[in-house]
Amino acid sequence: MNRSEFDKFAQEYTSVHAGNIAASGEEPAYFAEYKVRDLKALVECAGLPEVRRILDFGAGIGSSASHFRRYFPDSSLACVDVSLQSLAIGAHVHGEAGFAAFDGKRLPFADGTFDCVFSACVFHHIDAAEHVGLLAELRRVLRPGGLITIFEHNPLNPLTVRAVNTCPFDENAVLMRAATLRDRFAQAGFAHPRVRFRIFFPRALRALRPLEPWLAWLPLGAQYSVCAVR
Repeated sequence: MNRSEFDKFAQEYTSVHAGNIAASGEEPAYFAEYKVRDLKALVECAGLPEVRRILDFGAGIGSSASHFRRYFPDSSLACVDVSLQSLAIGAHVHGEAGFAAFDGKRLPFADGTFDCVFSACVFHHIDAAEHVGLLAELRRVLRPGGLITIFEHNPLNPLTVRAVNTCPFDENAVLMRAATLRDRFAQAGFAHPRVRFRIFFPRALRALRPLEPWLAWLPLGAQYSVCAVR
């Protein structure tokens, strides 16, 4: 995880991101919100007891923080990232959320601290050789019975590949297939990780979006998630 790579884009992250995804017809907030909304649905489906503590791994400038406040109003949120510039911006905008630096190796939290661990399109910026170790570290800070959900870009979707290839802060990104990330979950000690594909319709076809739950098996969505219970 390259700290300087994201420090240089911290101030203009939102505008660069918005320009890059313009073809979808949506703003960055749409993509940030759906992920947190999906996490809420997964928590309810899993029948987890009250969620008090959530970790946003690779939170950047805190793009998801306001959505966590909406969908998890009674939960505390910890945001970690390697980019100090991004954390400073996030802490300024979302002062009530806890922003903490991550050294790339060990998270600054005790074992079993969190009820949920969440990560939004972060792992394609991390060297593949580090994935299993980082997933094991996320497992360490997740309590037994807690839920982890990681969202990623789908390299089987040509529009996603085009967006990543033309995005300045994705210059060194390496996309991975859902099955690859699922296997790395298993190697890190998570039992029965599950894959769901998401984002099949641009804004122009938003009337069809209610069909997406029935398409979660189809590996053509723009993004996907892998989730597991510890």
